[in-house]
Amino acid sequence: MIRRSCESIVCSMMLYAITHVEDKRMRFQRLYKVFVLVLVLAALSACAASQPAAQSQPTTDASMPGMDHGAMSQPSPQAQPTSPASTPGMQHGPTAQPEATVAAMPGMDHDGGSQTEGGHTMAPVDVSGAPAAAPDARGNQPLEPKLVDGVKEFELATSVIKWNILPDVQVGAYAYNGQVPGPLIRVNVGDQVRVRVKNNLPEPTSVHWHGLSIPNAQDGAADVTQPPIKPGETFTYEYTVPNTPGTFFYHTHVQGDRQQPLGLYGALIIDDPNAQPDASQEYIVELGEWRVADGQTFPAMEFDGMLPNFFTINGKSYPATETVKAKVGERIRFRFIGSGQFIHPMHIHGGPFEIVATDGNPVPEGARLTKDTVLVGPGERYDVVWTAREPGKWLLHCHINHHITNNGAEVAGGGGLTMVIEVAP
Repeated sequence: MIRRSCESIVCSMMLYAITHVEDKRMRFQRLYKVFVLVLVLAALSACAASQPAAQSQPTTDASMPGMDHGAMSQPSPQAQPTSPASTPGMQHGPTAQPEATVAAMPGMDHDGGSQTEGGHTMAPVDVSGAPAAAPDARGNQPLEPKLVDGVKEFELATSVIKWNILPDVQVGAYAYNGQVPGPLIRVNVGDQVRVRVKNNLPEPTSVHWHGLSIPNAQDGAADVTQPPIKPGETFTYEYTVPNTPGTFFYHTHVQGDRQQPLGLYGALIIDDPNAQPDASQEYIVELGEWRVADGQTFPAMEFDGMLPNFFTINGKSYPATETVKAKVGERIRFRFIGSGQFIHPMHIHGGPFEIVATDGNPVPEGARLTKDTVLVGPGERYDVVWTAREPGKWLLHCHINHHITNNGAEVAGGGGLTMVIEVAP
């Protein structure tokens, strides 16, 4: 009916413009308006024609959890949509706890099955039978090599463990040598190294030496440069440490979006024995993210329902993070490592720092930036030198404010990616 009325109006306007408007300019303007109305009418007709087809389609929303028609798993009939009030990490108070919302998260169930979404394994960590590390255990502990015929031999073993990121928060983790992050491997330029990796995980893995220029066969890219290390198997990496002193790290290269955020990463520092130190002390800062819900641990990733609600420095959340102690005038080198899957703008109170190296490469003095915040992305490394100028307690923390909470709650002035630098006079 509306279309017929529009057709009548268009015809009347066209007839009027032709027979009653003598001025050519005015006639052109009228005819142009008629042309626009014709286009509108055509659009209305197209919409009307497509309406029945649209109504006949299923009303399933492909963006709803578990409802796509490909690799994503279908939710159980009992799964209910998550209400905003029950979203983990959204309670703000000292007693905020993870909510029991696992059934509503995409591609997950309470049985720990191998649920997937778009190829991402989202199942919680199965910690049945897994050993528990001591609540105060710390990662990044130095790994001492054995010297065999001039070769430095290191032993790494992967396994599932229970790991405390806070005294009252325990996660299921994938660990190297029973710690998160993995042990610190420290070598000199020119060293001959051999690293044996024993896989005690229930799934294949590998080790990639991030940023190192080494033979391709030793790079650790599973299914590209080597077969994955199957459960129960051992693989040996062997190479000469390149002449690139700096901050590097190692991490899994199988199901990286699952295994790495669950703890399979560690620092690798290459030293030059002949270099003069530019700081009196140094601290390695490895950044991590965790998803804890309903007492289970999931790999934190960029998916609805999989975003992290706990954040760690060297495997601990503030206030369980280490405290750096210094004196006024001391220079401290902080080695930031983006070992997780999220970006973190790392900020230090109490004055600016100087960026002296990026991704294991020294920055020439004339090109160094003086800043108080540096954006550390996944895989990146920044070495910064900070000078203790005034006595007191100065914070080092991420400047995405949610990342300095524990499940949405601040504790003792912070949480998550926060540590204290305590400067004495």
